[in-house]
Amino acid sequence: MITVPMRLKEEAEDYRYIPDPDLPPMMAEEGRIEVIREEMPEPSHIKTDRFVREYGIDKDHAKVITSELELADAFEEVVKTVDPEFAALWMRDELKRVIYYNKMSFKESEITPVQIVDLLKMLLDKKITAKAGKRIMEKLPKNNEMPSQIADDMGLTGVVDEDIVLKAVKQAVDQNPDAVTDYYEGKKNAMNFLIGQVMRITRGKADPGKTYKLLESELKI
Repeated sequence: MITVPMRLKEEAEDYRYIPDPDLPPMMAEEGRIEVIREEMPEPSHIKTDRFVREYGIDKDHAKVITSELELADAFEEVVKTVDPEFAALWMRDELKRVIYYNKMSFKESEITPVQIVDLLKMLLDKKITAKAGKRIMEKLPKNNEMPSQIADDMGLTGVVDEDIVLKAVKQAVDQNPDAVTDYYEGKKNAMNFLIGQVMRITRGKADPGKTYKLLESELKI
């Protein structure tokens, strides 16, 4: 079977771009056009560029945040009191992770900007660890409790002193000789395991960064 062209479309009329005599041209005053333009939601691609320019956040973060109108609006409320880069990082990674896991949109999650600010301020003030912050974030969908109350209820408030972390580091090293041997043999997962043990001993209240440094120091030959 051979396919052959029957005709070509060359002019506008071929596409039926013909004025309909029953539909007169619609005329709109310039003032009305401006009102409509003001009422229209800001397109996400334009909002993305504005967030990058206005708040100095990474473009990839901005794209994720502006993917939902309500999420973008919440971000603009949050950054009135919280550093934009810090807010963008947590809202793009942890907040989106939680609402994606729960198979809902940000609007459906009913999480409020006030709750987000409360959580981020606890993190910035070192009242909770990043790990604790992630656990609290998981409790927020369809929950009208403030993160600070959730933290108290779960016993997550308070980052332990370095002396207590050091004691936990020594305990983790003493109780896990196999992991220590693996560490000396160059197995990277051994360090992660030991950090996990310290976090278990301190009930998640040790700062992971400090814990890593203290373990490194403890394991030096």
